[in-house]
Amino acid sequence: MAWNPSYKKKNYMPGQSEPFKLSRSKIDMFTECARCFYLDRRLGVSRPSMPSFTLNNAVDHLLKKEFDVHRANGTPHPMLKAYGLNLVPFSHPKINEWRENFVGVQYLHTETNLLIFGAVDDLWMDADGDKGGKGGTGAAGEKKAKPLIHVVDYKATSKDAPVKKLEDTKWHDQYRRQMEIYQWLLKHNDLNVSDTGYFVYVNGKRDEKAFDGKLEFDINVIPYTGKSDWIDAVLLRIKKCLDSEEIPKEGSDCEHCAYRTKAGEAFKKQVLSKKRK
Repeated sequence: MAWNPSYKKKNYMPGQSEPFKLSRSKIDMFTECARCFYLDRRLGVSRPSMPSFTLNNAVDHLLKKEFDVHRANGTPHPMLKAYGLNLVPFSHPKINEWRENFVGVQYLHTETNLLIFGAVDDLWMDADGDKGGKGGTGAAGEKKAKPLIHVVDYKATSKDAPVKKLEDTKWHDQYRRQMEIYQWLLKHNDLNVSDTGYFVYVNGKRDEKAFDGKLEFDINVIPYTGKSDWIDAVLLRIKKCLDSEEIPKEGSDCEHCAYRTKAGEAFKKQVLSKKRK
């Protein structure tokens, strides 16, 4: 949707009894800039929207289709075999719901009354686990252990060299937090979730001799061990921010706040100069 300053969405109202729905991306916005978050969720003024990454979305869609074939058959993807991972796509009745934007995996954080949600790309499980994902009982009536689940996130880019590890960058820090929130959500949905997730990083090659109507890709599977112990504390800070009547300070590196400040100063200067004439 194109940015529209008159667009009305459901904002947070202090004292409301209804749970307030908060996406994974909005939590990330808060960690970047509390002011932008407050303007968006409390006052209803969103950041300008970004263009849709349609090629990335196409890669995401095709990867899901490819892994879904192996999910239906209960077989490992050749990519997992190539990396020596004894994993298969995880089958669960809610897998499509968990991957749907604006629905995703949900959990009500009772301390704040915030309904947290996020849409995962995929889930893998240990190949020797219970492929039904429900546990159950064995022949002797013993309860089976729940399968160990790994969160998977697809990333698509085009760089001069394949991406083989996460770097110390702003973007990759966002990816880390994204993975950790998904792990936190799924743990609160009674799944046995590993702290180790995987990024399937797809890199469009730039060194081919010709385009010929097709793109070639390098694909790397990057493991990441997440920590979700920061999330509850951040949710408490978010609730305090939403309940406050004061607009927070701008983020130190927030380009949106910097633009608003510079634009405001320019407008003020222009108006004052006209008044003096």
